[in-house]
Amino acid sequence: MSDADTRLTARRTLTVIGLVLATVFALAFVYATRRVLVWAVVAAFFAVALKPLVDRLQRRVVRRRALATLLVFLAAFVALAILIAVILVPLIGELGRFADRAPELLRDARAGRGPVGQLLERTNARRYVSEHADQLRDFGDRLRQPAVGVLRGVVETIAGLVTVIVLAYLMVLEAPRITRGVLAAAGDGQAERLRRVGREVSRSVTGYLTGNLLISVICGLLTFVVLTVTGVPFAAVIALLVAVADLVPLVGATLGAVIAAGAGFVHSPTAGVVVLVFFVVYQQVENHLLQPLILSRAVRLNPLTVLVSVLLAAELAGLLGALLAIPAAGIVQTLLREYGPSRLRATPPTPPVHQRPAGPAQQG
Repeated sequence: MSDADTRLTARRTLTVIGLVLATVFALAFVYATRRVLVWAVVAAFFAVALKPLVDRLQRRVVRRRALATLLVFLAAFVALAILIAVILVPLIGELGRFADRAPELLRDARAGRGPVGQLLERTNARRYVSEHADQLRDFGDRLRQPAVGVLRGVVETIAGLVTVIVLAYLMVLEAPRITRGVLAAAGDGQAERLRRVGREVSRSVTGYLTGNLLISVICGLLTFVVLTVTGVPFAAVIALLVAVADLVPLVGATLGAVIAAGAGFVHSPTAGVVVLVFFVVYQQVENHLLQPLILSRAVRLNPLTVLVSVLLAAELAGLLGALLAIPAAGIVQTLLREYGPSRLRATPPTPPVHQRPAGPAQQG
């Protein structure tokens, strides 16, 4: 082997080793900063959703970008506060009723009376509780110990929310400057394509977030009505849990059905059957009417892509990944359509006039 071949082999070996080391360092960096990266991704989704409102307000009412961004974020906070107040007012009332009835429910459960006591009797849970009272008491004592960890989790959640809000605000505020810089670096040839990709991504994210929230609100309100009509106690609390569960695509309504139907069967078998039938019907309405009408225009994905995206994202990032899986898949689809192989982007060509089949008039 000549000296030139030896140097070429050594150079290639060093290149491969360098690429492997760079990949390992990149993965280690992503793992070490995964919390910050998740905050940045969530902030980017909210920024993409709020940016069109800021642009519209800046064009029509307020000329200063900072003031328009501040007004939109304040309006979003006010709307969120109103929504929380609408949820918390009945929730606090339900919790107060539960606190008042808790001693009575506990006495009935221990004596085998009432819906809870009857359920415990049917499932032999009361006998299990009485036979394993010491183990359950020890388990409860162990649950009280990690109070510091719970407090740390609350503090980290608050810090994450504040960080996401600040990042989203700065992203929206600096969006025109960032866009101009990217378009200038891309050159005239790619500028129009980048604008088109940006519009598609913004439309997908905004449509998904608003549509998914609207569907969850509809599910929660209908659940509250059904639970109230059937007399199930704590209807507001259960409806809130169902609405939050329904935010998760595909499986959210099923999880909510389990919660609400379980509460219905605890109250009475009739109420449980009514709630279960309602969710069977609502699941069909949501899948075949609400989601196609609300989400299909925003994120054009087939059901298989949606299911695979949700499962993979939930495995990688938990509940947050499941919530953001569909818009992320829509973004990937947009990028593949623009920058993927030509067969993914090309539309079927229209046949020339002389090659089209002749109509009846031409054949005559």
